[in-house]
Amino acid sequence: MRFASLGSGSKGNSTLIEAANTCLLVDCGFTVKETEARLERLGKAGSDLDAVLVTHEHGDHIKGVGALARKYKLPVYLTAGTLQQGRFGNLPYVETINCHQPFVIKDIVVQPVPVPHDAREPCQYVFQFSDRKLGIITDLGSLTAHVEKHYSGLDALILECNYDSQMLEEGPYPYQLKQRIAGNYGHLSNKQAAQLLRCINKDKLQHLVLSHLSETNNCPALAREAVLEATDQLACCGEPGFVVACQNKGFDWRMVI
Repeated sequence: MRFASLGSGSKGNSTLIEAANTCLLVDCGFTVKETEARLERLGKAGSDLDAVLVTHEHGDHIKGVGALARKYKLPVYLTAGTLQQGRFGNLPYVETINCHQPFVIKDIVVQPVPVPHDAREPCQYVFQFSDRKLGIITDLGSLTAHVEKHYSGLDALILECNYDSQMLEEGPYPYQLKQRIAGNYGHLSNKQAAQLLRCINKDKLQHLVLSHLSETNNCPALAREAVLEATDQLACCGEPGFVVACQNKGFDWRMVI
């Protein structure tokens, strides 16, 4: 199994997961034209995709979902709440999922995980191929026992480090937006990401990707520092296992072996 990112941040998010004969796109926060250009950078095309999975209905995650699905006749997997709240237009194939029940797309088993976020019915995903697991966990404002359970014992983890608390507090955002971001249904701070890492089993972790960093309220150096303090010299925190995703380029393919 391998995975890559088309881009990560408030201006657009999208992740590729590939295993055997299956290629999945998680979220599509870019226009079709931009998505196709970013796929080409990773050696892929829209015609290579088997499905699009959606985490929630915010624009930086669904901007291109409808148009991409229509162009390439792709099934879209999402919760009923996300479907109801999102502006997707007519989708060629819709698969409504239960947040608590795993499902299979060709070679990959997908476990949805409900998360606390200010959306209608948000979820994140853990992907399994053979005995290897990759988890994506972004866009949540607080940690739950359910989250800790499903993100323990992974081989690879894409983890939100949205903001540094001091930078957010002292930054230019209006008070209400600061409260929303730092609230229980907002985003994970660097400290909260580190807290999750302290709680979960990391014995098998080959890759740790810090993602969804705010360009205004965070920086890679602070995110790295917070996480490294929580990992006790975790083997994957050296190169090439440890990386910070960026808005413009995401990150290149990473192989789970």
